[in-house]
Amino acid sequence: MAEDRFNFLTSDFDYPLPEELIAQTPIEPRDDSRLFVFNRETGLREHIRFHEIGDFLQERDILVANHTKVIPARLITQRPTGGKNEV
Repeated sequence: MAEDRFNFLTSDFDYPLPEELIAQTPIEPRDDSRLFVFNRETGLREHIRFHEIGDFLQERDILVANHTKVIPARLITQRPTGGKNEV
């Protein structure tokens, strides 16, 4: 059923990730960061450097830049039944 492809659990995205592989600071220069590329036509998967992204963009492609930042924050709410949620 087509709708089943959108039924996910957060546990579907759990995977082991060693602490030493979690970036603590941005790489310098920033465009030297790694980028995963998947070719839908050939199935080829490869890691490149972000400064090489122009080699993969084609006419009429759209590239969206996200300039948002993550801030250390949390929101605690309470359900009418008394249960608490933290986001």
